[in-house]
Amino acid sequence: MSFLNAILLGILQGLTEFLPVSSSGHLVLAQHFLNIKESGNILFEVFLHLGTLLAVIIFFRKRLWELILSLFGSKEYRIKEKACNDRMIILYLIIATAVTGLIYLIFGNPIESLYNKPLIVALMLIITGIIIFASDYAKKEKISVSKMGFPRSIFIGLIQGIAIIPGISRSGSTIAASLFSGIKREEAAEFSFLLSIPAILGANLVSWNIFSTLNFNQLLVYLAGFLASFLAGYLVIGFLLKLIAKSKLKVFAYWCWGVALISIIFLLL
Repeated sequence: MSFLNAILLGILQGLTEFLPVSSSGHLVLAQHFLNIKESGNILFEVFLHLGTLLAVIIFFRKRLWELILSLFGSKEYRIKEKACNDRMIILYLIIATAVTGLIYLIFGNPIESLYNKPLIVALMLIITGIIIFASDYAKKEKISVSKMGFPRSIFIGLIQGIAIIPGISRSGSTIAASLFSGIKREEAAEFSFLLSIPAILGANLVSWNIFSTLNFNQLLVYLAGFLASFLAGYLVIGFLLKLIAKSKLKVFAYWCWGVALISIIFLLL
């Protein structure tokens, strides 16, 4: 893979990781149509996810620090209502992540095989479009993330687990699941972004043993993709938060359907 291809795919990853259009699906299709030999290589996708992980950590650094202080801050801080609420959010993040991890352990191998099947990926993009289109019409409730309860956190973790399938948007699915569960729109988005941290870390830990197979030149190329995905991802987060607050996600449904239709036509030809 050339530096140019790595950078282009990194930008694609960064833009689509947080936009509800499935970064994995776009990467699979892009690599297929560009005839890049790394197509189907899970390691490269994981490497690019590290860039978007860094983007989340930096963008939400203040919020993450508040969550850390709720666990390890002074006693006076930990007994405050906000700290108590933050600890509940951490608990729900753990529960949702555990459910996702269980699904990966059970279905991970067959799901990973789909990375070599671009036609199925394109069909999954159609489903993603339906999910995010419907999310704009979710009944507006006022449930705080800290009050979501165990059933909602399990449900969101289950949906994130299903989104392991390439073509199903992780961010779009978890945001939609939160909205349909009655969670406040702005808090639903933040919870989805925070939930991406353990999800991406888990994916990297699973693939850690094959990082050693990279030679120096491959590592440099992958780092170029990593940097591109970080920069693009960081720029997208704030933009998406504003769109979610205004209930304007359906435009991404049209994008998913358009990409899926064009891809299916070319794949069948």
